[in-house]
Amino acid sequence: MDLRFGDSKPTDEERAAVDALLGPPESSWEGADRSDADLRWARGGREARDRRDQLLPALHALNDRVGWISEGALDYVCRRLTVPPAEAYGVATFYAMFSVRPRPATVLHVCTDLACTAAGASRLCAAVESRLGPESGVKVERSPCLGLCERAPATLVIRAGESARPAQEDTPARPAFEDEAVQAEGGSGGAAPGDGGGTSRSSEAESGGGKGRRGRNTLHATAICAPATPDRAIAAATAPESAPTEPAPEAAVPQTGDTNLTLLHRIGTADPPSLDDYRAHGGYTALRRAFALGPAAVIREVTDAGLVGRGGAAFPTGRKWQATAAQPDHPHYLVCNADESEPGTFKDRVLMEGDPYALVEAMTIAAYATGAHRGYLYLRGEYPRALARLTHAIEQARTRGLLGDDVLGQGYAFDIEIRRGAGAYICGEETALFNSIEGRRGEPRSKPPFPVEKGLFGKPTVENNVETLVNVLPILTMGAEAYAAIGTPTSTGPKLFCVSGTVARPGVYELPFGATLGELLALAGVRDNLRAVLLGGAAGGFVRPDELDIPLTFEGTREAGTTLGSGVVMAFDDTVPLPRLLLRIAEFFRDESCGQCVPCRVGTVRQEEALHRIADRTGAAAADDIALLREVGRAMRDASICGLGQTAWNAVESAIDRLGAYE
Repeated sequence: MDLRFGDSKPTDEERAAVDALLGPPESSWEGADRSDADLRWARGGREARDRRDQLLPALHALNDRVGWISEGALDYVCRRLTVPPAEAYGVATFYAMFSVRPRPATVLHVCTDLACTAAGASRLCAAVESRLGPESGVKVERSPCLGLCERAPATLVIRAGESARPAQEDTPARPAFEDEAVQAEGGSGGAAPGDGGGTSRSSEAESGGGKGRRGRNTLHATAICAPATPDRAIAAATAPESAPTEPAPEAAVPQTGDTNLTLLHRIGTADPPSLDDYRAHGGYTALRRAFALGPAAVIREVTDAGLVGRGGAAFPTGRKWQATAAQPDHPHYLVCNADESEPGTFKDRVLMEGDPYALVEAMTIAAYATGAHRGYLYLRGEYPRALARLTHAIEQARTRGLLGDDVLGQGYAFDIEIRRGAGAYICGEETALFNSIEGRRGEPRSKPPFPVEKGLFGKPTVENNVETLVNVLPILTMGAEAYAAIGTPTSTGPKLFCVSGTVARPGVYELPFGATLGELLALAGVRDNLRAVLLGGAAGGFVRPDELDIPLTFEGTREAGTTLGSGVVMAFDDTVPLPRLLLRIAEFFRDESCGQCVPCRVGTVRQEEALHRIADRTGAAAADDIALLREVGRAMRDASICGLGQTAWNAVESAIDRLGAYE
């Protein structure tokens, strides 16, 4: 039996929010007023079902306009898309940024994750909660990592409603309260010829919301306050005009101006919104060389360069591209994973905000090499400025013939659609991300089949994260041999590291593979009384202060019994209570587990319970619970379906074994 919403009806505002995305309903079967014709036959059902992938954008449209998703609104979305109510409810309740219970239009998210915890987030949150009561019209929510670790502690204000101005690009000097239209489907539009999907994915221009692309705008305003104090956070939430100015992206790059930078050289030098400035600084040179080489030669260059995925798995990028390009099934899809949600990670945000056209160009090259004509950029919902910058960049590239039916006059068609995430760490896993785009719960799929065979919409799909794709540009401009000469023979090229915590100069650093952890921390200005360093984020592991000679390569960290992960480096001095930090990691994995498999669903809860019990105990008093933690950790590592459960015990284990956290 399916879920029923009874007599709940959508309000006019809720209808307007959904219709702005999907277009007006064509029959009563889709939510229009009933007519005599509708009593004789059903029509539109198949077309509506083919738009199942519009479920997440529709939920965003409601959340952006109203602030929460009512039963009547959800029922209306179900009718529009012919989605069973129980499935739609499951999707709406899966994401942390949505609410199916009434809440104020203004929500103040206070980050309580690792870097912010070390910077006093608990005190900040308590002070804000005590001063913002129900009468303030502001809902305070404790949030996982907001990707602002270099400016901890951080807050994000989201104000729903239709009071914003039309979408326009911000400048570094603009106030942080973006007060602009943010697209539920930023930059989406009709599919390029050759897509061949046969559904709304290849005919979105006919689906109402896709008409002219402008119909997909939903209006909400955001404000980032970081580093935050109670006064500044409350002002940002209650008085938009007094919101603090958000710094330019180059403020997060301490090496700005260094002529030796490869991936970050345009940040702070080129104007992010300007396509002309991007091209003046070498932009689109790589794409022109890709067209000169041809798809097979581009893949060969990427393979010879030794590029591996920068998201943590370190899978060879050239092999992934070749496997996708060789698939006879069509269409092929390209997916950029910009949903970086690992606590301590913010490099992709800085790249997207400071050099958005680089990602657009890199996605175009990847699609050309793998035979894709459609790309999806899955972007964190907590990144409003990145959304505005990328939306602008995609529109400019499309207008100037760098996206669309005939890219650079080469007869190749490719376009990009932005899909906003809604607060789910698990969607960083590639197959969970595919499910999210398709309008389903973001739960990982069993493998095989692998995405290169059956990925997004059941078609061959290549998925890479932002940093991986941006590395393709220097490979093509300098050549595979010169690129491979950077770093070590097995870890080639430059790597971005997100340094935060108790350091003097937190931010994104670019170093060649092979530099040591100590060299990186020296650049960041490590403080006295260093207690521990966390590599790889919550899914990584701790190392001691006497282990700073670890080479920052995939093989070097593996030999040292830890992991490089996505490049997170978080330093903690002896003022940070380590047991509280471990408990926060356990809480994070408990909250972010999708619950699909028993080892992870139960194991993350048992891990948190044990850490609660031993928070103030050491030695023999904690021995039984530590033994239980080891047993639960092994079960999660061996039997979980995806990397979340498999790595949920890593940081706790390393803290016990390497740091003696409970001795």
